[in-house]
Amino acid sequence: MKRKLIITIVLVSAIAVCFAQKPHKIMFYNMENFFDTINDPETNDEEFLPDGVKRWNSIKYNKKLHNMERVLFDIAALDRDYPIVIGVSEIENRSVLEDIVSTPKLRPANYSICHYDSPDLRGVDVAFIYRPDVFKLEGSDNVPIRIESLPDFRTRGIVTMWGTIDNEPFFFMVSHWPSRLGGQQASAFKRNAVAQQMRAIADSVLKVNPATKIVAMGDFNDDPTDESVEEYLGAKTSLKELQPGDFYTPFADMLKAGLGTLAYRDAWNLFDNIVITENLACGTTGKLRLVKDPNKKTKYYGNIFKPSYLIQKEGQFKGYPLRTFVGNNFQGGYSDHLPVFIYIDK
Repeated sequence: MKRKLIITIVLVSAIAVCFAQKPHKIMFYNMENFFDTINDPETNDEEFLPDGVKRWNSIKYNKKLHNMERVLFDIAALDRDYPIVIGVSEIENRSVLEDIVSTPKLRPANYSICHYDSPDLRGVDVAFIYRPDVFKLEGSDNVPIRIESLPDFRTRGIVTMWGTIDNEPFFFMVSHWPSRLGGQQASAFKRNAVAQQMRAIADSVLKVNPATKIVAMGDFNDDPTDESVEEYLGAKTSLKELQPGDFYTPFADMLKAGLGTLAYRDAWNLFDNIVITENLACGTTGKLRLVKDPNKKTKYYGNIFKPSYLIQKEGQFKGYPLRTFVGNNFQGGYSDHLPVFIYIDK
């Protein structure tokens, strides 16, 4: 009897260790022009059609799909746990997302989709996929971008969703800010306007419930130290400076150290960002808070996924992210951006 009791205790303990809560991963990935092969008469997607200049067909589409599956699964494999929330940009529609979450390696995560069609001229959208077993969705919305001086400006909106993680209230935003077309300074007012709008959304959420933990992510087309992020979004770069309601960017220190998520003219930028409110950064409400990567010793709270297969090995763009196309030449790569993620834990 005593031996059976000992065996039972050992077995229960082993199961408890196996199923003990791991730190949750939250990530963002710009998937770079992930179009389907079907013509949408409402958008300018002609470039990515079988008879378009890129000769985008089912073979190339499936190669891109396999590549996205590999990246997301390999991030899950870092600690044998699928990310609980993944923000994405530059996907054409919900159908592309459905194909991604249905791939064999991602299907076990049972991902759900939060997507809205955007008014973007090319038809590219932002969206979320999330694990409903961890993030309990309560609602979602698509907030159109408003730029006062450009009333007819059409771009990706701010997709929002809210619910709970481990019974704590969370609010997520994902956005792909306007590009630097025309020059960084000349176009800065557009990104400043979107940053200010996201800040206003966060403030309104916190006014209703200051305990809500807010995560804002996306391709900001600006670095964490640019005015759009620091001043208009109000994301601070130091945990010690945070006050209730502030945003914190865990990627600023990585940029200062020369790390980045995309390369341009042989220099790295870090446009892909995840910013979080003070109550999540410091754990001042509830139990969940930002933590460093539990799998390795690092001084950073932000993480950039940069395995060798995501990097160009030769040619003019050696050392850059290995993208799908260079011009109209199919490279069979992944994206011109690298994925980013953070950990949260109790």
